Amino acid sequence: RGAVRVAGERRLAWSEWGREDGAPVLLSPGAATSGALGLPTDAVERLGVRVIAVDRPGLGGSDPAPGRTLLDTAADVRALAAALALERPAMLGFSQGAPLALACAAIEAVSAVAVVSGTDELAGPVIRALLPPPVQQLVALAEADPPAAEAMFRTMMTPASLQDMIRTASPEVDRAVYLAPAFAAAFAAAVDEGFAQGPDGYARDTLLVMQRWPFDPAALRPPVQLWYGSVDASPFHSLDHGASLARRIPG
Repeated sequence: RGAVRVAGERRLAWSEWGREDGAPVLLSPGAATSGALGLPTDAVERLGVRVIAVDRPGLGGSDPAPGRTLLDTAADVRALAAALALERPAMLGFSQGAPLALACAAIEAVSAVAVVSGTDELAGPVIRALLPPPVQQLVALAEADPPAAEAMFRTMMTPASLQDMIRTASPEVDRAVYLAPAFAAAFAAAVDEGFAQGPDGYARDTLLVMQRWPFDPAALRPPVQLWYGSVDASPFHSLDHGASLARRIPG
């Protein structure tokens, strides 16, 4: 674990695994999850990479950044990479962490991006039309009254309710992983860390992924890989399993 100073005096924290001289891979974790969850150790060792999992502002050990945008946080990630002397790292974005990974590609802070079960642009016209009515209502509120939406998101989740929602909404094949004792303990610890400073970091992240992205996916220059499970039915990931996103991203 470590932290660097970004944008003046704010701390941006991270967790690290793998070989110090390995190819650097930044990780943007899922909703309200600190970087402590990381990636499977055996995969990291087999690939010989260096994984640096970032706590987004307000989550884990990273200081809050009220009013931040996706591009603001991407600039923080670029500052972290510079402080750690990472040369054009790749980046993996999981679930709610995927829009940040794509924002980092937009400012060319990373050399390539992998999106895994990533949240698509929910407020974009293609995905928005596919959303179930309750999620459409959240997107509409985030568009019409961002402060009210963010205030509501602060009250929506606790560490326990977030974990329960994810397990309940997951297909059986994923639920088996979430309920496996070792993973369940690691996931619970990372979510507890994500909420350690309160719900503000989660609320801001959720607002940002409910709004239009402040960059054009069609203008992304680094190569992007999209990975979606065929039985993933989460309305907060991608209702068409990344198909429209693949058409919009040139690389």
